Amino acid sequence: MMLQHREDPMASYTGDRTIDGISVLVDGKPLSPHYDQLRLTEHGFEWSYEGPEPAQLAFALLYDHLHDATAAKALYESFMRRVVANFDNEWELSSADLDEAVAALRSGQTA
Repeated sequence: MMLQHREDPMASYTGDRTIDGISVLVDGKPLSPHYDQLRLTEHGFEWSYEGPEPAQLAFALLYDHLHDATAAKALYESFMRRVVANFDNEWELSSADLDEAVAALRSGQTA
């Protein structure tokens, strides 16, 4: 199964937690929470633990990368537990990192 990608196959996703708050960017622009596809919280993004805000981030990252709500909904909980919950205060993911994570999650789902 081919993965669908953003128009820029080398997208860069970054997150930073500072005294001024949370920042999550894709190629330097704010990442949408994609509430129109799935609303898990009213409180935006978080990471480094398991919960609704990290789950929203997991879904948003997957949906933005895959452009497939069904796939993102199927994978976001595992992606949150295995990836987002383990982010440091500052983190960065590339499209290649997301491809690798999605492939690992999909292979784990069939095992």
